[in-house]
Amino acid sequence: MKTVLSIAGSDSSGGAGIQADIKTFEAFGVFGASVITVLTAQNTQGVSDIFEVDPEFVRAQIRAVLDDLKIDAIKIGMLYSKAIIDVVAQEIKDLTIPIVIDPVCVAKSGAKLLSDDAIESLKEIFPYATVVTPNQFEAALLFGYKTDEGTVLDDTVNKPYKILVKNETVQTDELMRSLDTLYDKTDKTIIDTPLLQSHNTHGAGCSYSSAIAANLALGLSLHEAIKIAKKFVYLAIKNGPQIGKGVMPLGHKTAGEICHIAKI
Repeated sequence: MKTVLSIAGSDSSGGAGIQADIKTFEAFGVFGASVITVLTAQNTQGVSDIFEVDPEFVRAQIRAVLDDLKIDAIKIGMLYSKAIIDVVAQEIKDLTIPIVIDPVCVAKSGAKLLSDDAIESLKEIFPYATVVTPNQFEAALLFGYKTDEGTVLDDTVNKPYKILVKNETVQTDELMRSLDTLYDKTDKTIIDTPLLQSHNTHGAGCSYSSAIAANLALGLSLHEAIKIAKKFVYLAIKNGPQIGKGVMPLGHKTAGEICHIAKI
C-alpha cells in the first residue's frame, strides 16, 4: 500500500487540515501518516484560537515517521511560523519523492494562518516542491499573480517547481466554471469544472492538494493527478454533508466511492 505523509495543522471540527487530508488519502486507497504543526480551535464558522506546536517536536514527528514508514509522497499545509518552516525545510530538503505544498495563509473565514515574518521563509521551501498550490489570493501575495489584464504570473521560467493557481471563477458560454491554471516554466495548462454554488467548501483547498499528493504516490503524472483531484473535490463539494452553521465540510467518502466506481 502506498503511504502519504501530511505535514499540516489540525482542525478541531474535522473539515480541513490534517483531518481532511487523512479522509482524502483514505478515499484514494492510500495510507495516511501525519505530522501536526499547529492545533486550531476551529469550526465551520471560523478559527477562534491557534496553538503552535514546538518546532523541535515537529521535527521529532517527521523523523519518527520517516524512520519507520516508506513514504511515497508528502503534502505540506499550514506551517504557521518561521521556526516551523525552517525545521520542515531541513527535514525534507534531501528527499526525492513528490512533495505538494499548499501555502496556507488565510482561512476562508479571514483568520490569518501564517505569521507575517514567515512569508519569505515559506517561499524558500518551494524549490523542494513538485508543485505549489496557492489560491489566487495566496498567489498574489507570494508570486505577484494578477488577473486585471488577463491571467499573469511573474517569473515562472526559472522556478524548479510548478505552480497551480486554484479557483478562479470564469464565465464560459452560459456556465460559470471553477478554473485552475498550472504554470510550468513557459507552459500553461487549464483545468476546470462547473462552478458549484455551495456552502460545502470547508477544507476544499486542503483536500485538493492532498488528493494530488495521493495520486502522485499512486504513480500518476502531475497533470493526471491534478485532473483527478479537481474532479474529486468537485464531487466532494457536490455531496457534502449538511454539518455546521457556517462553511460546511466536504463529502470525502462519497466522492471517493464515485471516483472508484467511475475509475476516474
